[in-house]
Amino acid sequence: MLNSKSFVCLDFGAGSLKAGEFEVTEAGALCLKNFGVKALGLEGSQDAAREGALQRALQELIAERGLGSRKVNACAAGFHVFSKFVKLPPVDTSKVTQIIQYEAQQNVPFPLQEVVWDYQITGTTPTGELEVFLVAIKSDIVEGLFRVAESSGMRLLLVDTSPAALCNAFRYNYGDVEGCTMLLDIGAKTSNVLFFEKGKYSSRGINIGANSITQDFAAEARMSFANAEQFKIAEGFVSLGGAYEEPENPRQAQISKVARQVMTRLHIQVNQTIQFYRGQQGGSAPQRLFLAGGASIMPYTAQFFSEKLNLPVEYFNPLRNVQIDPGVNLEDLARSAHALGEVVGLGLRNLAQCPIELNLMPKSIRQRQQFNQKKPYFVATVLSLVLALLTMGWFYDAKVVAAKSAELKGLQDEVTPLQSIWDQSLDPELQKINKLTEQKNQLTTWLQDRWYWLDLMTELRKALITSETRMEMTLRQQGKDAKAGLWIQSMKPDVPGLDEAAAPADTEAEAPRRSFGITPEMMRRYGLDPRRFAPGMMAQQEETTEETSSASTNEINTINLTLEAVNLQRYSPTANVSLANTFQKALQSCTNLFDPQETLLARQFAPPDESQPTFRFELTLKLKNPIKL
Repeated sequence: MLNSKSFVCLDFGAGSLKAGEFEVTEAGALCLKNFGVKALGLEGSQDAAREGALQRALQELIAERGLGSRKVNACAAGFHVFSKFVKLPPVDTSKVTQIIQYEAQQNVPFPLQEVVWDYQITGTTPTGELEVFLVAIKSDIVEGLFRVAESSGMRLLLVDTSPAALCNAFRYNYGDVEGCTMLLDIGAKTSNVLFFEKGKYSSRGINIGANSITQDFAAEARMSFANAEQFKIAEGFVSLGGAYEEPENPRQAQISKVARQVMTRLHIQVNQTIQFYRGQQGGSAPQRLFLAGGASIMPYTAQFFSEKLNLPVEYFNPLRNVQIDPGVNLEDLARSAHALGEVVGLGLRNLAQCPIELNLMPKSIRQRQQFNQKKPYFVATVLSLVLALLTMGWFYDAKVVAAKSAELKGLQDEVTPLQSIWDQSLDPELQKINKLTEQKNQLTTWLQDRWYWLDLMTELRKALITSETRMEMTLRQQGKDAKAGLWIQSMKPDVPGLDEAAAPADTEAEAPRRSFGITPEMMRRYGLDPRRFAPGMMAQQEETTEETSSASTNEINTINLTLEAVNLQRYSPTANVSLANTFQKALQSCTNLFDPQETLLARQFAPPDESQPTFRFELTLKLKNPIKL
């Protein structure tokens, strides 16, 4: 049964969907009536699959928790929101909005017509400058959140940001804390660092989150993301460093080291944020640290930051001053309270005026909601007009009808030439607009996929390093101290017509083996003696110029890799083949980028003799998602 007095707050995070149902009591306090948390998995941080994952999670929460209200305050994921603190010179109050819009055009990394943005003046500097908190989010992201809510029969009334909601929740619960306080919210994909001092507030987002631990551990342990996430939650902890007894479970020891590496990277960014806050914003050194967010409860996280920052560390309790309904399970709530900071901050927006009040509602959606509210009045007005017209119709006689018919014919005669102008002039222009719109959509798709190549090259680099390391370990187990070396000689898309303009390649029977461009310095790096090989095979490098013909397709599905490696034949007859197979398996394990069934060695290669310093092999790399051209 729907409750008209209560309202729901949804935190659309990257790793989970958090919900809280609140009610304002007669005494003016905020009361938590219901809550729920639903994990999104890897899909939560992928733009293509995120909306569907959110819809499923919200419908499951409504079914499991029985959320009784359809009025919603929402919070967008941190990795979708751009935020920045800017300082404005002292100006007349009437010009503040104009100057802030100019600052938004200079700072927001997208055209303003494609985003929803808002701001709030947070204070002034001793010199009279205005301190402004500026936030922006792409309009299509917010519209996606509205679609998610409407698919479950809910109506969004407000869209806030994570830093603003956390600020409001902290001020409400810890307004009595004195001195500079730092709050670190560790999310799935990003983390937020907030400073509170003398009634002022500052924040910065860091692109490091708990998903980094899961992804690195999954790659090392050769597990799926879902299994790695489950293992991290059940048995993961942050390694304390130094001399200590490792756990008996090797995977538990492995994930603890991965977690410490990620937390160390996060600590470096936090340290830089503290220096910026003290140097550029005139803040003081933090006296204490509060931890929040889903990843903050990993065992020994508090000890890690206490040791690194030399500060007392506490966990942020967003429900410190919030009433809890007797029907709420306190044990379940205790396990999730650390992740409900944004949810409580959203709930406070219905209670009283908050320190930070932002609303990223697109203009189109506001107009649509206003229209829906007025729709019953429009319907009643139209019905009244129809009835009035029917009544008036009784008083018209044949002459009036004939006069109106003649007038209508005259209007039709005037419209006919205009229709011809539309068909000849305006319709072609409309087609041009449609074509430009298609081009704009294509460019937008490319912009969204800008990180694809970075991820692909990162996985290739990991596979190269992993293959070298495993090969060296295998040889050491055989009592042979050798340096393995593997690198990419060429990387070429498999596109029909690409090689038609290239010169015919020499076959092994018709031409001598070409040199692979390895220098004496590179040979010594991998433990090879340059004197063992012919001088002509050490210094020459093959120079090849390829004229690429235009592709006959608009996407790339397959990439052909030519790899070169240090010849390990003198250490083991099977070393070269083993190295190639290890590299192939390393790429097949990266199932989010490559198709393991079709990522294969292109052909068998003949093992080189010991006089050759290196050898080559080829591999066909099948992409999971084709690259659009």
